Amino acid sequence: MKREIILASNSPRRRELLKSLGVDFKIFPVEVEEIEGKKGISPVELVKKNALMKAQKAAELCQNEYNLIISADTIVVLDGEIIGKPKDEKDAIRILKKLRGKYHYVFTGIAVWVTPENVHYVSSVRSKVKMRDYSDKEIERYVATGEPIDKAGAYGIQGKGALLIEKIEGDYYNIVGLPLVRLNYLLNKFGYDLL
Repeated sequence: MKREIILASNSPRRRELLKSLGVDFKIFPVEVEEIEGKKGISPVELVKKNALMKAQKAAELCQNEYNLIISADTIVVLDGEIIGKPKDEKDAIRILKKLRGKYHYVFTGIAVWVTPENVHYVSSVRSKVKMRDYSDKEIERYVATGEPIDKAGAYGIQGKGALLIEKIEGDYYNIVGLPLVRLNYLLNKFGYDLL
């Protein structure tokens, strides 16, 4: 029996990435109280734990079904500070000013969980991003598009936010929010392949 693939996420970017690969899946967003950045927990641990909590919650809600659940969590880290999604436009402007002209890291944790066996694998990916030394006017114009509001770090590399970036090192899809190569590696452990 073939497992039904479930994306435990509300992210339109993750949805688009899976669709672009021709994956047949259902969306099953879950609400969990994510772990915030705390002393003593590394960014890698944080994103892995949050991704795992999302997958586990989805698994509990569809317990006796034959599913393969995919979940992810993405954060931005600048000088050791975790930067999440902006609360509003003013916060987006503050975040983008903080990132201006600097390097930061993007971490994504991915969990793949199969039910009803409740076997899972979790991993993480890190990419490095250098922002341009953009002007305050550019920040204001970008924030006015509405694009930054639902994104960690207040920018979307796959949209107009790409114009704020000088260079990246590592996995582009990690910065979007779903590192596809690592996801495929985890899926391979269950006999699935995205190719």
